[in-house]
Amino acid sequence: MIARTPELISKLPSIGTNIFTVMSTLAAEKGAVNLGQGYPDFECDPALVDAVSDAMRRGLNQYPPMAGVPVLRELIQAKLRAWHGPHGGRDYDAATEITITAGATQAIITAILSVVRPGDEAIVLDPCYDSYVPNIELAGGRAVRVPLHPGTFRPDFDRISAAIGPRTRALIVNSPHNPSATTWSQADMLKLQDILAPTDVLLIADEVYEHMVFDGRQHHGAARFAGLAARAFIVSSFGKTYHVTGWKVGFVAAPAPLTDEFRKVHQFNVFTVNTPMQHGLASYLADPRPYLELPAFYQRKRDLFRAGLAKTRFKLLPCEGSYFQCVDISNLAVPERHLGEAEFCKWLTSEIGVAAIPLSAFYGDGFDQNVVRFCFAKKEETLHSALERLARL
Repeated sequence: MIARTPELISKLPSIGTNIFTVMSTLAAEKGAVNLGQGYPDFECDPALVDAVSDAMRRGLNQYPPMAGVPVLRELIQAKLRAWHGPHGGRDYDAATEITITAGATQAIITAILSVVRPGDEAIVLDPCYDSYVPNIELAGGRAVRVPLHPGTFRPDFDRISAAIGPRTRALIVNSPHNPSATTWSQADMLKLQDILAPTDVLLIADEVYEHMVFDGRQHHGAARFAGLAARAFIVSSFGKTYHVTGWKVGFVAAPAPLTDEFRKVHQFNVFTVNTPMQHGLASYLADPRPYLELPAFYQRKRDLFRAGLAKTRFKLLPCEGSYFQCVDISNLAVPERHLGEAEFCKWLTSEIGVAAIPLSAFYGDGFDQNVVRFCFAKKEETLHSALERLARL
């Protein structure tokens, strides 16, 4: 008998190794400063680690309730009320409308699997985070890509309206936006609310950078708009907010009928989430100062990085939120400038020693507009080191 591995027909035949893994691997090989992948290179608050360790020592190490530790969900309820309530936001019920997830990525695929069926369509706005489209395809749906306005990355509401049809089941929006670092205004959200009002389209609002908005801006989350909140799965991330991306803990807030369906999928997807981390996060979340201070914390890093980049030939694009900075590379006087975004990022990593991500990687058709993305969620010394190398350009 000859051992044989049966042929496998891929559910995602067009998917290979993602750009973040490619660039991080190359950065490690070349000893480059990695400003590509979006995670901090600094530690979280030791008090948060202590809170998790204390939960472990207290024996909180077995399965929690499927929907999440009750005290954490109650604190999220209180936070959402304080964060969005003064603006007319929806008041979520901790027991029936808030679910703890294994990070935002699991939250998004679970939301998609719970509502998108074979033959359905779901709209994504290009450029978009790389998990959205594969999630839709795994659910048997078809992703309909609607581009944001090139250069400004503002929503094109005429094209969004035109993309909505009888098979449209969901729309995914992301603000603050990865990769462009733009934010949706109140007027944008009201316009979206008007467009969706006569439809049965559900909204998946990826708001993982909600506490990283700059220059006095407000985060206009979907929870603040009754017509959006009533049809929305709102996704948030403790990993982004508390500098612990590797913990993979987030949450989803949604009206009870949507949450009920979401939890049906969730319980057979991951069932539940790390118990001591949930208790530790609950202890830490009781104090709002860490997330209230986050805009100023990241704005200082943004301003430091932008000031350094302003001395180079990069053209700075606006950075309204998130911890990303996009730059136009059209004016760079280097022989390699004829390269596309992806090849330029590989050259920048190998020859200059700084890793970035091409924006073309976030488009379905690889649209190249001479823009690359840096992550500034780094120590000051990391940013200074990167800027010294980029000054060679």
